[in-house]
Amino acid sequence: MIQNFNSHLTGDGLASLSVKEMKQLETRLERGIARIRAKKHELILNETENLQKREIQLEQENACLRAKIAENEKLQQLSMMPGGQDYEMQAYLSGNVLQLNMMQAAVYPIMDRKVLPLGQ
Repeated sequence: MIQNFNSHLTGDGLASLSVKEMKQLETRLERGIARIRAKKHELILNETENLQKREIQLEQENACLRAKIAENEKLQQLSMMPGGQDYEMQAYLSGNVLQLNMMQAAVYPIMDRKVLPLGQ
């Protein structure tokens, strides 16, 4: 019985079937194919959803890495600048542009001064 059914599924031994039996076999096959297609569709949708989530995750990681690269490049540029590096670096790291401007304005060059004796 099972061997006959399996052979019928592959299209063998159909000569012994009546029209009614062939119609039943055809209906079973169509239902089976519909279930297979539905499962395949579900798997494809799940895979697509997972790939879209992964794409978003990779885009976020990419943006984070680009920001780190930009930050490192800025730090390298600041470290190559002559004079006042410490103040500029500190201001950059704090992320406060106003602080950078105020510190730059507060830095005055020390000039050589002549010491004048008092009361001699």
